[in-house]
Amino acid sequence: MLAGVSEGYYARLEQGRERHPSDQVLNALTRVFGLDTEAAEHLHKLARQGLRKRGGTYPPADARAAAHLVRLIDSWSTPTVILGPRFDILADNDAAKALLCVMGTETNLLRFVFLDPAARRFYRDWEEIARTCVASLRTAASLNAEDRALHALVGQLSTHSDEFTRLWAEYDVRTKTHQTQRLLHPRAGELTLTYQTFTVNGSHGHQLGTYQAEPGSPSEAALNRLVHVAGRPDRTGEETGDPADEETPEP
Repeated sequence: MLAGVSEGYYARLEQGRERHPSDQVLNALTRVFGLDTEAAEHLHKLARQGLRKRGGTYPPADARAAAHLVRLIDSWSTPTVILGPRFDILADNDAAKALLCVMGTETNLLRFVFLDPAARRFYRDWEEIARTCVASLRTAASLNAEDRALHALVGQLSTHSDEFTRLWAEYDVRTKTHQTQRLLHPRAGELTLTYQTFTVNGSHGHQLGTYQAEPGSPSEAALNRLVHVAGRPDRTGEETGDPADEETPEP
């Protein structure tokens, strides 16, 4: 009644028997539900899936990062990763390797956040980080219903993490664009960084994620020291991970 549509029409929308609502209907539902801008955009994308899929399924995201993007971030001193739609780290530069060394051999941010106890020490605001990650994954999952690997990841996390199951059931949708993250790094200590993501045009399903500190802040100084040490070659030509490991040069 509030949206100005019949009960029968609305029932068909809920049941998936009516797949092509008009913009007027979607805007009315947005108003009635009190959706914010991001949720409203998500509603319109969901409603348009049927129209777009009539010409074929969505193209799958590339499993590897483009070589020119890898070369680009390798030249940056800012910690930067290339992420796939399932939060897989497809590529990272030396600065990001130093910052995210706590992940060990794990290459998926969602598995690290929910399945590795180290994540709760690393992220000082773990609950907010976890909530935002799940909301972003929910957005990707609802718009990529045929991505079996994505749904397998959801199943794995649901099986092994009660916290993920709880947050997944909230059905929050949110695209992670920027976020302040307070970190406790095993080498650099406490850091307050801004995490920003950028969509990569021409590279389907991929995003750049960067970590930056406030200019002139203690976090910037600590991050610069971390990145400098990580990129310094030792006598064997390999990277050194800790300044304490360096030998005092002979006079």
